[in-house]
Amino acid sequence: MKNSLIIALDFANRQQVEDFLKPFTNEQLFLKVGMELYYQEGPQIVERLKAEGHQVFLDLKLHDIPNTVKSAMKGLARLGCDLVNVHAAGGIEMMRAAVEGLEEGKVQGKERAKLIAVTQLTSTSRQQMNSEQLIPVSLNESVLHYSQITKQAGLDGVVCSPFEAKQIAKKVGADFLTVTPGIRMETDDKQDQKRVATPDFARAEGVSAIVVGRSITRASNSLAAYYQIKNLWEGISV
Repeated sequence: MKNSLIIALDFANRQQVEDFLKPFTNEQLFLKVGMELYYQEGPQIVERLKAEGHQVFLDLKLHDIPNTVKSAMKGLARLGCDLVNVHAAGGIEMMRAAVEGLEEGKVQGKERAKLIAVTQLTSTSRQQMNSEQLIPVSLNESVLHYSQITKQAGLDGVVCSPFEAKQIAKKVGADFLTVTPGIRMETDDKQDQKRVATPDFARAEGVSAIVVGRSITRASNSLAAYYQIKNLWEGISV
């Protein structure tokens, strides 16, 4: 899980995924299945990717009452995902229920999926958080607080931006996972993301794993873009 490069499969259907993966026939990848793809294709898309030997981050960001989240996680655990998530805003009780569901539903003899919590979305600005969520602190303070209660609930880490990773490690512990979306190349369009960073910046900040979508999936040569980002992430000079 540490030092992972996760590719966000932001596609509408399985055919688009298969077309994207064709150049990667010799690669064992870490792939993120989000709401758009999962809600169209269902559990079968996860099962197919796992059968092909890939690791899977199922990014559904569960946020509901504790019993509902526990039951949902119990079912998702059977898919054999490597990483799943919830919203930290659901609270400690809900997050603990998510852990319980994963433990109860895991396949016998296998480790449970790592469980992380979303702190503040990387598309959220401080102004939005202050005015729309009525959280009257800085983004940094909010992310650190959510990280602390996530750790208290027994989860493995958080989703955050690279800008908070060092402080989270200092406050919560170096073994606590920091998974960061919003990773772009310097020349890429930020689009709907606010707190974005390059792969080498994320590495310098001690991030555990990066999630990269359009910089790879929308590139004219996705395989070349993948290796370029992978080299930057791993600090390899070419």
